[in-house]
Amino acid sequence: QVQLVESGGGSVQAGGSLRLSCAASGRAFVNRAMGWFRQAPGKEREFVGAIVAAISSSGASTYYADSVKGRFTISKDNAKNTLYLQMNSLKPEDTAVYYCAATFRGPWTVVSGYDYWGKGTQVTVSS
Repeated sequence: QVQLVESGGGSVQAGGSLRLSCAASGRAFVNRAMGWFRQAPGKEREFVGAIVAAISSSGASTYYADSVKGRFTISKDNAKNTLYLQMNSLKPEDTAVYYCAATFRGPWTVVSGYDYWGKGTQVTVSS
């Protein structure tokens, strides 16, 4: 079984920062990729970013949606089994429920590519 639990959401003013965490248990960290998605009211869940482990080395690659590139950073602490999303220069349009997800198969940038999901954490950015 794979369990993903997000935390760190909250309310912040535009221009502020938040760091989300995703605590993984079970076999979550043997997954090839872990990602962050978000869903605003009345909108579809959308890709935010992903970190994908390399097959032949210990490295990893990160991918971001254009809307967050340069503002958000994904990182992963394998020793703590935790995925992070550092969000800087937040905008009101970043308001959404943020979900952590894990997969082995991909593709990495779409909802259908992920097998395991957390329950989400709310992020609210006021202007």
